[in-house]
Amino acid sequence: MPYIPTKLTKVYYSIGEVAKMFDVNTSLIRFWEKEFDVIKPQKNKKGNRLFTKSDVENFHLIYHLVKERGFKLQGAKDKLKGNKSETIQEHEIVKRLQHIKHTLLQLKEEL
Repeated sequence: MPYIPTKLTKVYYSIGEVAKMFDVNTSLIRFWEKEFDVIKPQKNKKGNRLFTKSDVENFHLIYHLVKERGFKLQGAKDKLKGNKSETIQEHEIVKRLQHIKHTLLQLKEEL
C-alpha cells in the first residue's frame, strides 16, 4: 500500500513526487493522465507537469480502483463517470478501515 499523506500541504506536486506517493513509475502517471480526463495538470514554462491537490486525490481514486480493486481501465473510467461521489465514499471507508487495521496491528505488537 503506498503512502499517501492525509493532508496535502503543497499547492503543486511534480510528477516525481506524485509517482513516489503511489510507489509507481512516472510513466504510469503520464499514462493515467492521458487516459482519465479528471486529471488535468498545469504545465510550467519548461513543460513540466504540476499536479494540484485535486489531481493527487483523483490519482488516489484511480489507484484504488485499478491497483487495489482490480478494475480494468474502462471499468474505472465508467465508475468515475457514473457515480464519482459513491466511489469517493467507498474509498474513504476503505482508508478508514486500513487505518484501523494498522492501529490494531501496532497495538498487537506492543502487547
